[in-house]
Amino acid sequence: MSAEEPIGAFEPYRGSFGATDGIRASLLASLRGLSEGTRLPSERELARQLGVSRNALREALATLERSGHVIRRVGRGGGTFVAVPKLERDLRYIASLPEYLRQQGHVPGARVISAQLVEADEETSAKLGKEGPLVYDLVRVRLSDGEPLSLERSRLPARRFPGLLECPLGGSIYELMREQYHAGPQRAVERIEAVEASPEEAAALDVEPGAPLLCVDRVAYDIDGRVVEVGHELFRGDRTRVVVWVEDTDQRMRREDHVVVPLTAGKDRRPGA
Repeated sequence: MSAEEPIGAFEPYRGSFGATDGIRASLLASLRGLSEGTRLPSERELARQLGVSRNALREALATLERSGHVIRRVGRGGGTFVAVPKLERDLRYIASLPEYLRQQGHVPGARVISAQLVEADEETSAKLGKEGPLVYDLVRVRLSDGEPLSLERSRLPARRFPGLLECPLGGSIYELMREQYHAGPQRAVERIEAVEASPEEAAALDVEPGAPLLCVDRVAYDIDGRVVEVGHELFRGDRTRVVVWVEDTDQRMRREDHVVVPLTAGKDRRPGA
């Protein structure tokens, strides 16, 4: 059976009728065993197989489309197709790309384009400050399940990480920092914008020139405030999205203003006690 042919029967949905979240979860469990590009049955047939209303099914499919699990096309040859879920980067945490990939069920990998000791350019030197003029300049294509996901350039202060080029560079640089040098990023400033792929970038990422990319410029600091990385990453726009958690400032301040400190039984709670 080719990927374009619709697949066979889905298991009937056993939850409460019309429960969108339950239908979505049931569909998602079935999709995990299907290859990319597989076409699902028509909405009418899929609703019949699942035993749910078409309206509830449409809502569940819309949720799966927003999460990147399916693609819906209209016109001749249209339908609903299995897609590769996008990598989600949660900006609340500092984590290496391999960590994100493993957490989301993907196999990380890397292809090293170049790794050399060079003198930092003016812009990098300004960001590094007193960390010295020499940097390791690492350029790698990061892979997800063997497919290109991002083009990464990391510049690391050579004085801080002596002998780095002698280490394996196909994995997480952050993990290497922690394991070999007992250092690593504790905070970072990232500036993110949408850009178009140049011909060279497109070739490295296996996309068309002009394809949308997510550009991330990063400066990472250790626990003492010293710069450990100046990074520049280009993520494929069709494979990546950013997750940002936001909170109402007034609500947070009200919670902080109404913190209740419990009293220890039989003792007064005094400052410094």
